[in-house]
Amino acid sequence: MAKAPALFTCTACGAAHKKWAGRCEACGAWNTIIEEAPLSAGPSGKGLGGVKGRQIALTTLSVEEPPPPRTLSGMAEFDRVLGGGLVPGSAILVGGDPGIGKSTLLLQAISSFARKGLKTIYISGEEASAQVRMRAARLGLADAPVALGAETNLRDILTTLEAERPDLAVIDSIQTMWVDTVEAAPGSVSQVRAAAHELVTFAKSRGVSIVLVGHVTKEGQIAGPRVVEHMVDTVLYFEGERGHQFRILRAVKNRFGPASEIGVFEMTGAGLAEVANPSALFLSERGQPAPGSAVFAGIEGTRPVLTEIQALVAPSSLASPRRTVVGLDSGRVSTILAVLESRCGIPFTGLDVFLNVAGGMRVMEPAADLALAAALLSAREDVALPPDMVIFGEISLSAALRPVGQAENRLKEAEKLGFSQAILPQGTKVAGGAGMRLRQLPDLVTFVGDMFGAG
Repeated sequence: MAKAPALFTCTACGAAHKKWAGRCEACGAWNTIIEEAPLSAGPSGKGLGGVKGRQIALTTLSVEEPPPPRTLSGMAEFDRVLGGGLVPGSAILVGGDPGIGKSTLLLQAISSFARKGLKTIYISGEEASAQVRMRAARLGLADAPVALGAETNLRDILTTLEAERPDLAVIDSIQTMWVDTVEAAPGSVSQVRAAAHELVTFAKSRGVSIVLVGHVTKEGQIAGPRVVEHMVDTVLYFEGERGHQFRILRAVKNRFGPASEIGVFEMTGAGLAEVANPSALFLSERGQPAPGSAVFAGIEGTRPVLTEIQALVAPSSLASPRRTVVGLDSGRVSTILAVLESRCGIPFTGLDVFLNVAGGMRVMEPAADLALAAALLSAREDVALPPDMVIFGEISLSAALRPVGQAENRLKEAEKLGFSQAILPQGTKVAGGAGMRLRQLPDLVTFVGDMFGAG
């Protein structure tokens, strides 16, 4: 039998190599390539010592199973993002920038679950137990029946969880866990992958819900191998600008509920407070109508959310004008600028462009295209849009306006907040919003001509 070829993997980025090298060609790191054990020849019997496995039981797609039981924490925004509560035996990964409030959020959540009767354990690998107790006292959670531990050795942690058999365990964070069978530093790709595998396997086999805290890279992705996100059932991102008091908990993967669902929190001196009506909060600081401001009616998961898109256009003294974007996809912004110039004859050459979504919100859906273009044109022409108007719609490269989904929910939310008119693409099927004046436009050229007298 031919010997399986050796496999070399970079511990920094996870890239595979056919042979050892001092420097990884993928990420440029030095002395990070190690040899991994080769895979067996497969389950045909030859690669497993001639020992065959047992035959698994097969079922049909028509078998009906009851939905998994759920436990509510009492934090409505947190339960919403989980899909309606905590599922026993689920593995959840929570990522976010350092200092954004991940530990605060999870300490509040695990205390809420503990007060609901669940047996909970909080394992901190980054802070001493005294530091966690100080945070709990500041948040008013000192009396919560949460078992607390500070450890990084995964073998000791799993032994403790096996003995205590909790309903919920929080591991803060996965990058600090150390597996003694892996010859790599804590936080490396190999360590993170092995620790996550052991914890997820334990959660599934013992019915213990595990919450893993993960740091993110400068690109905004959870640090470590991508396979960790595939292992777990739910991936949550805790987002927000440090200069803003608002924090967004966003589900990017959820096997037990809708993805892209969000929960909105406000950072206060007593911890994170839930925001039941984020639309009203994001628009609460709007003053008098000003050029460069457009209200976008968006959808986050199953929830309609109204946000304000702000734009500033100013003459540039630089050879390459600045394009500063906060809370929006910069590539999408460049596309809209190109469509405005090519299809509508409105150039932005020699102009600095600054865009921002008020409140620290991130808007990624294409339905924001028309509101984005409206804010840019309003700032460039120095003309304020009507304060009671909401805008949504996707813009194609030909400048045509395309309908977007859940238009009725968007309009109902806008009408509830006092908006009386809306601009949306032609052909949008709308059954609601009867109390609003709706203007359905076919393309961006018509919108520019109607709103700004150009095009």
